[in-house]
Amino acid sequence: MSLSLEKTVRVEDTLCTDASKCEGSERLYAQPSEADKQEVSDSFKDLKLASQTILETLQQNDGVNSDEIPRVKLPLKIDIIKHPNETDGKSTAVHAKLLARDDVNIYTYPCMPEIDEEKHEVVVVFPGPKSVPLEDLPKHLSNIAVQKSVPTKPSKYADSLDESITLEGPERKRAKHDHNSLDARNPTEEQDAEELKIKMASLKRVIFIDSTWNQTNKIITDERLQELLHVELRTRKTCFWRRQKGKPDTYLATIEAIYYFLVDYHSLFLKENYNGEYDNLLFFYSFMYKLINKAKQAAGKRN
Repeated sequence: MSLSLEKTVRVEDTLCTDASKCEGSERLYAQPSEADKQEVSDSFKDLKLASQTILETLQQNDGVNSDEIPRVKLPLKIDIIKHPNETDGKSTAVHAKLLARDDVNIYTYPCMPEIDEEKHEVVVVFPGPKSVPLEDLPKHLSNIAVQKSVPTKPSKYADSLDESITLEGPERKRAKHDHNSLDARNPTEEQDAEELKIKMASLKRVIFIDSTWNQTNKIITDERLQELLHVELRTRKTCFWRRQKGKPDTYLATIEAIYYFLVDYHSLFLKENYNGEYDNLLFFYSFMYKLINKAKQAAGKRN
């Protein structure tokens, strides 16, 4: 069963505005980076965000009409698998549902989305040893698509699959045939194979996991996710406020992972310049970041 959205929502139930409470839970993708604090703050200033006045006056209101919240249209569908012990007030996953309600669904584990698409049309965003970097995703999806399209009997371009990615990890798997056969193809056959790759590599759905590190293993090892390609964001840094020892700053909060994935998808797949189309996904998150840091600074001055 997925999470639904009512006309009037208590946004304060989804925002952790108490700094002391917001620091107490480990998040799946998150770890703060004090060294990059100023850089993070400056990056929020560059976002094309809707007015946050409604959030600044939230304490005087009983709730916020959903029409007052900015809407974000996404280029593909987002599914979030949420651990049953996660609370909305400490999870950033619900931000995505509130802001992109037409394109985001949240499922409480063990419930999962029904995957009707082909395997090369769905990916799981999760950091791990079997995950491929986002920058290489177009190539890997193309290889999976071509591999699926190859008939059981030999084809003209089957040799191009000798180093294609498998769903079991980013390791390459060599086929037992003569590599020199690649040179035997004529330009037309090569062009047809490449066009097929591009045509078949059509991403339609992305799955994210919202959980603490202690709870995530059961979800990510679920057999329903094992046949899908896993992707990880390796170049983005988090500005999450909950500290985690031993975790790199490339482990992102759930809403950060969704946002950065879409920004990179915009350029890698859509081949378009990014112009802030998805910035409002950080509408709540950037407000919380500023609010919590303001509270920390005030507490520091009192001490």
